Amino acid sequence: MSNVFESAKDEYLISTDKQKIDVDMVHDYLSNESYWSKNIPKEVVIRAIENSMCFCIYKNDRQIGFSRIVTDKATFAYLADVFIIDAERGKGLSKWLMKVIHDHPELQGLRRWLLGTRDAHKLYEQFGWTLLPEAQVGRFMQKHDPEVYQRNITT
Repeated sequence: MSNVFESAKDEYLISTDKQKIDVDMVHDYLSNESYWSKNIPKEVVIRAIENSMCFCIYKNDRQIGFSRIVTDKATFAYLADVFIIDAERGKGLSKWLMKVIHDHPELQGLRRWLLGTRDAHKLYEQFGWTLLPEAQVGRFMQKHDPEVYQRNITT
């Protein structure tokens, strides 16, 4: 298991401590606010957190942001579920979060990172991310089920 990694700036803290995660807040945002995981069941969020490296942003001990990395810590990482709540946007927190993630000692020397985004290309480009070249698009495949959360809703 990883050691807890933290970085502080002003009244903000980024932490990888899973004990601090406000699961209800993360679930609420992902299920109701995000475009990529509408209606995601809480049990799925919990399982995703348990099996990922999570980087959370706190302001005075209240969680205001989240991201997670799915990785083998050797060759590959997938960046997912990145968000900052609306009230805290525009303060450079996403840039700081990306810097902390990219600088994390367990994520150095990876051959490939991937992510999917509809609207945050400019943020990620600042950290060396690029679109897949045309020549590589045909090499990557996916199995995608965008309706999975709508079909598997549990009450």
